[in-house]
Amino acid sequence: MRGMKIFDYFSKNIGIDLGTANSLIYLGGRGIVMNEPSVAAINNKTGQIVAIGEEAKKMIGRTPLHITVVRPLINGVISDFEMTEEILRFLFKKTIGSSNFFNYNKAVIGAPSNLTEVERKSVEDAVLGAGANKVYIIEEPLAAALGARMPIDEPTSNLIIDIGGGTTEIAVISMGGIVRAKSIKIAGDKFNNDIIKFVKDEFRLEIGEPSAEELKINIGSALPLEQKMELAIRGRDMATGLPREVLIKDSFIRAAISKSLKTITDSIKETIETTPPELVGDILKRGIYICGGGSLLKGIDKLIEKEILVTANIIDDPLTCVARGSGMIVENLEKYSYLINNPLRPKDIKI
Repeated sequence: MRGMKIFDYFSKNIGIDLGTANSLIYLGGRGIVMNEPSVAAINNKTGQIVAIGEEAKKMIGRTPLHITVVRPLINGVISDFEMTEEILRFLFKKTIGSSNFFNYNKAVIGAPSNLTEVERKSVEDAVLGAGANKVYIIEEPLAAALGARMPIDEPTSNLIIDIGGGTTEIAVISMGGIVRAKSIKIAGDKFNNDIIKFVKDEFRLEIGEPSAEELKINIGSALPLEQKMELAIRGRDMATGLPREVLIKDSFIRAAISKSLKTITDSIKETIETTPPELVGDILKRGIYICGGGSLLKGIDKLIEKEILVTANIIDDPLTCVARGSGMIVENLEKYSYLINNPLRPKDIKI
């Protein structure tokens, strides 16, 4: 294999979906090998990290005063650089196990479409600091569309909506590029906050994020369900300060998140309104594609169909399409070099 250095035999190329809620790792030649919450728990007395990922998520709302649980990404943007680097380092180490025999050569990471140059640089530096030798950045809607096997290279419209934890990315893609895009800070985390506020205002009961997420997942929906659902939830009574249980109906959750859902559908309309007419015609013909954790909300595809008057489809395995797209690029950098933001140099291409 001409041009191959001995280093290449002991290195791995990876695709990364660094999400506000979860981070996924795609290992070249193997596929997705890691999916952990983007959460870390730190001991304030010693400065040491107590837990990362799923173990840290279990601690949310349940820690003593000297332990703080942090989510270092807010609305898709790194807010705590050191913790982000630690989470990536943890994922990298866990991916290859205890052996340090292999290290990471090239990494492709998805980033929100509206990041500033400074924010993009912080993403790149975090991945480099965690152990990668070279980092390439791709806009998340492009990675998601590629991972969903959409025909992004053709002169036709591909409208994709990625409803993640911190942001919702809406993009019209054609000829291998983004024609129109909109990124809004309304997504899964905002739904949780809406539910917390609703329960507090209507029932005078304080609940935490894990309880709100449980309500969203189990009985949350964008449109009325055929079968009515309800779930008992426990929290702190705001009047007495004592524990109390209330029964929450699915209609309450719809009421709680309705405003956020309207913001998402309005943003889709705004994106389509600024799209060239020919591509709008293609959208009507090809439909809308939805991915991300928010796509799992019951009936969200039907709500978008109702509001936009275009067929809406949920992508197969919607939680992993950004990681799959990043992985496809890192497996064939030469073929997909036009999709990444930082230019590919000749020495980065294997001969």
